[in-house]
Amino acid sequence: MAELSERIAAAAEDALAGSGVATFTEVLVGIGWLAPVHVDRWKQGRIPYLEDLVQVRPDRIRQAADLFESWARGRGLDPSDTVPLARARHRTELRFGPSADPVLERAVRTSWISPELAGRARERVVARQTKAPDLVVIDPLGDDWTCHECGGTGDLLMMEGPGPICLACADLDHLVFLPAGEATLTRRAKKASSLSAVVVRFSRARKRYERQGILVEPEALDAAEQSCLADEHVRARRRERDAEHRGHADEEFVEQLRTQIHRLFPGCPEGRAKAIAAWTGVRGSGRVGRSTAGRALEPHAVERAVIASVRHQDTGYDALLMHGVARADARARVRADVEAVLEKWRLQA
Repeated sequence: MAELSERIAAAAEDALAGSGVATFTEVLVGIGWLAPVHVDRWKQGRIPYLEDLVQVRPDRIRQAADLFESWARGRGLDPSDTVPLARARHRTELRFGPSADPVLERAVRTSWISPELAGRARERVVARQTKAPDLVVIDPLGDDWTCHECGGTGDLLMMEGPGPICLACADLDHLVFLPAGEATLTRRAKKASSLSAVVVRFSRARKRYERQGILVEPEALDAAEQSCLADEHVRARRRERDAEHRGHADEEFVEQLRTQIHRLFPGCPEGRAKAIAAWTGVRGSGRVGRSTAGRALEPHAVERAVIASVRHQDTGYDALLMHGVARADARARVRADVEAVLEKWRLQA
């Protein structure tokens, strides 16, 4: 029980650091009980239930759900109840299992939000958790598929419970494709289009679906292109100013992060503290230094950045991963070595 609780806490902390929100499905993936590809297919409506795909008994899943909720309440997170909907034409409600176990169904419906998120940041997270998901269209790797309604095929498809469906049968064949790459054009076209869908393609190398662009109404794309042409010079100047501002802000943040590392770990070598601050503070990296707590230089977030550095550079953690050891098990094996380094660094240099 204690080991499982630690693994759940570690997985939940990783999810929380990345987005300020932790969910039960993320935890199941983080502890190795559920494959990310199964979650993707479940969200697409291609798998009716997740329960049969979790690699442990139902009583262990319920135990994990209770431990996760206890951890979330202990961390002071705020629960947000949402109804998960499939990213398919019918937007059916997603369920964890056929038995409708109230404990597990509540677990997958609840998102736990960090109290550190406030104002507009919190509003955006809540809106993202509660809004209906985007429709998802797949760019298949091959052409050996058949629409389960009309028997035809095509370049793009949607997935439903019975199988793939062509865009004509999905009533999406009047939309046009806008490739990813121009964020402003994409945002404006999607906003102007009363119907849109995200186009994804499976990456064999990364073992996940990756966004390729969106489908929007032709009129919406035309309007977005005209809008972008009209204010391109304004947006170019804004990008230049923003880039300069981010550069100065990042330098200042990295220095503040280095100072905070030394305050918490006065025995940490100067060069190492600088390296940890520079690495974890990279903009857009998704590392803990760029999380809400990290930007606020909160002690627990800074400590997690230091722990990550020690785990990778001062233990055999990476070698364990290369030999196929699960992440949670590898972390458990090197925990004592990590603590030894931290205790040394906590002492005055």
